Amino acid sequence: MIMDEDFIKNPDVPGPTKEELRCLMICKSNVSDKDIVVDIGCGTGGLTVEFAKKAKYVYAIDINNKAIETTIQNIKKHDVNENVEVLEGDGLDVLDELTNFDLLIIGGSGGKLPLLIKKGYNKLNNNGRIIITAILLETRVEAVSTFKELSVIPDVVDISISKGQISERGTMMFAKNPVAIISAKKEN
Repeated sequence: MIMDEDFIKNPDVPGPTKEELRCLMICKSNVSDKDIVVDIGCGTGGLTVEFAKKAKYVYAIDINNKAIETTIQNIKKHDVNENVEVLEGDGLDVLDELTNFDLLIIGGSGGKLPLLIKKGYNKLNNNGRIIITAILLETRVEAVSTFKELSVIPDVVDISISKGQISERGTMMFAKNPVAIISAKKEN
């Protein structure tokens, strides 16, 4: 895993996804070197870079030009540009252009989460997986409801991470935003 401080950041772009969350997502995804991964809402590219180190190929997608620029910088910095393609645009439109894939990560949806899940689910190969990170409660509800519409029971894990800051008197724990990981698998 790459440490958070080793990523190039941009004050106008969320991310990178925190190290501990990236670690859990890699484990929950069961990603392999045969997998084609699509990362919608790639932000600064934290997940793109981590998945590129393990997957066959990664498509990083964001509608925000500054996110695209930052992702490209991080891809180059961490030397994974051989198996990553960065695509600027609306995730729904870009999904139309892609062939089927094995793993869909949705970190940002621009308010189109149900549509992204449905379109992405239809483009998954058999045994393909979708993983969504959700900070907002509404995003969690939308994701679970959409999976139910697809007759899929998702796995929902709520993650609360605190980091210690050492002071003269002791260690004070500072909580990060809680995040839900909502994942599902496409059965044969």
